[in-house]
Amino acid sequence: MGSPVIPACVSTAHQPPNFVLIFADDLGFGDLASYGHPTSSTPNLDKMAAGGLRFTDFYSSSPVCSPSRAALLTGRYQTRSGIYPGIFYPGSRGGLPLAEVTVAEVLKARGYATAMVGKWHLGLGPGGAFLPTRQGFDHFLGVPYSHDQVSGCSAGFEPPRPDAGPQGQLPGRNLTCFPPATPCYGACDQGVVPVPLFWNQSIVEQPVAFPRLQPRYSAFARDFIAACARRKQPFLLYYVRAPRVVVPWALRTWHRAAFLAAHGSGGPAQLPLSLREARAAGGGLSLQSPLLSCSPETMRMSRGGSSGPLKCGKGTTYEGGVREPAVAYWPGRIAPGVTHELASTLDILPTVAALAGAPLPSVTLDGFDLSPLLFGGSRVSFRRLPLPGSSGLLGVFAVRYGKYKAHFFTQGALHSDTTPDVACHGLTPLAAHEPPLLFDLESDPAENYNLLRGALVGPEALAALKEVCLQKALFDAQMQFGESQLAGGSDPSLEPCCSPSCTPKPSCCTCASPP
Repeated sequence: MGSPVIPACVSTAHQPPNFVLIFADDLGFGDLASYGHPTSSTPNLDKMAAGGLRFTDFYSSSPVCSPSRAALLTGRYQTRSGIYPGIFYPGSRGGLPLAEVTVAEVLKARGYATAMVGKWHLGLGPGGAFLPTRQGFDHFLGVPYSHDQVSGCSAGFEPPRPDAGPQGQLPGRNLTCFPPATPCYGACDQGVVPVPLFWNQSIVEQPVAFPRLQPRYSAFARDFIAACARRKQPFLLYYVRAPRVVVPWALRTWHRAAFLAAHGSGGPAQLPLSLREARAAGGGLSLQSPLLSCSPETMRMSRGGSSGPLKCGKGTTYEGGVREPAVAYWPGRIAPGVTHELASTLDILPTVAALAGAPLPSVTLDGFDLSPLLFGGSRVSFRRLPLPGSSGLLGVFAVRYGKYKAHFFTQGALHSDTTPDVACHGLTPLAAHEPPLLFDLESDPAENYNLLRGALVGPEALAALKEVCLQKALFDAQMQFGESQLAGGSDPSLEPCCSPSCTPKPSCCTCASPP
């Protein structure tokens, strides 16, 4: 779940471009002012949107965290790499297989410096076997999984009370930035270690101090970019911002801005300014794609986010769960404008490789090189976009083909509970549709009117049905499922702890870094 942004900077025509890929967790299609939100304050990103190529039909390959990240980094559907069913947990045995080739490894082979900052969520494994520094990144500062995958409530928070959060949730131990008077509700007692902050392979703080996290991330990004500029070495910075909640004090201080700018002027919204401060050479390319556009949750203040006019949100394969804002930004190279071409996070690796002049991995890729579209406005070959469900076990839930989208399976999700549409709710069970639900997204982006419903079905809808079923069959026939990395379950001994020999766990796993 997220939303990527890629700025790439070039010093001269003879030097390779630099890339900054920003992935914003749970960014909804309607969260940015440039995508129609009336009060969100994201001026830096909106400036990039005004000066870049803005995508209206950009998708994440999955409506949840771990699978979407795997697809973005590898250019391959998450089912190929075994990132199903669901997401990784603190003690998960599996992770993104080291045999998979990430975009960091593609660029590293071309002499690039590579770094990641933010939320990883592709597994730790024994001894940190699956962390970013084992997947092509030279440096890593961040958290290994979601902020809400936490231990019991900390002593500074209020005890259980009648007005607890949704499903009786209470503040999590790692959410130390909130005073008791304004608690942030998340899963309270998951019985796991507090969320740690990693520097490369080592824990430097546990639980992570969230009030200091954003300044650390920004300083890390600035310092990395500045160091690469001094060395005249091309770089890739993968910046993954994942605030899981809207910060109460931020809402009082700034205009409402959902996940991407929940901390006011911090986060990915501030990164373009950080780039200028670091004086990274030349212009810039920025592909802002929502990894996971998850959020119809405008009515849930503890989560925030808006899918705008789209149906449902995180955890579903309706448009609100997988369609996200995206901007390609490179002053002087990419002309400002809007494109309605179909694109996805799967296209990141092939596009970056083409721009860097790097060879593609010798594996099956599911993404397309978007550079012809970015520079010349030429159409990408007419394409299909299968969308697996959040678990991945049933394969393709929906298929986007041209202006049409067909749903072969639908299911609600807990993260979409606060929308009024019952189809989105967590208690709405899995349903198979034969024939599938079919929508014309040009005239019905909210997926309200099934073209196959009723006695009279037009010839255009019947032709679209035939074609989309053919496309699903072709995709199913060639999809190879990798061995599931989630099937091995979890082992408490693999949960990250800054004091591995301490007892009793998980409560003893605490260490503070210098202020």
